[in-house]
Amino acid sequence: MPTTTYTHFRDVPESAWRWPSFSPAEIACRGTGAIKINTEAMDKLQSLRNRLGKPLIVRSGYRSSSHNWAVGGAPASKHMLGTAFDIAMSNHDPAIFAEAARAVGFLGFGTYPRSGFMHIDLGPSLSWGEPFAPRATPFVPEIAPAREVLADSRTLKGGGAAGIATVGAAVVEAAQDVLAETQSAILPLVPYLDTLRWVFIAVALIGIAVAIHARIDDWKRGQR
Repeated sequence: MPTTTYTHFRDVPESAWRWPSFSPAEIACRGTGAIKINTEAMDKLQSLRNRLGKPLIVRSGYRSSSHNWAVGGAPASKHMLGTAFDIAMSNHDPAIFAEAARAVGFLGFGTYPRSGFMHIDLGPSLSWGEPFAPRATPFVPEIAPAREVLADSRTLKGGGAAGIATVGAAVVEAAQDVLAETQSAILPLVPYLDTLRWVFIAVALIGIAVAIHARIDDWKRGQR
């Protein structure tokens, strides 16, 4: 497995880096800045990125022996060879990720659900760690709360009835004033108009009550 080591990731020539989805800084040792580039491991990592079609957040790539000891890594950790990566699962379904990683040739898998990442390496074929909880879907779609159709809203109907009744009462009152000034033959109609005006007023009050009740009920059901 061809491997090249640089004292610092900034020393890596552009011509020597052929993995477009990653940078030397992402793969380098977090403690020292040194980097060991294993081309086979990097080729598989890029293939995995292409297969999944979404970014891979590298939590840990190459580790110097001193940094590996400092973070509590295994004495023979594959990270010190540049053949292992710890990838965050925040934007991946762990089951889909593991399946894709196996398909491109990774053999070693360590699962760390409490820390939110998965370790992958070139082998030998081993698995360890706690399983991730299964996910029905990588991202749960946001579901808007149910709302009444505006045309069927009780609030709209109640408010509309109240408005119409209010206008009707005003029209009747105006008609009373006009008829009161007409000939005496029409005056007998005035009491009936007065009754009609009070009917409209009653309908308006009922409509207002219905609208208020509907709004309170909708608020209680979260349909504001």
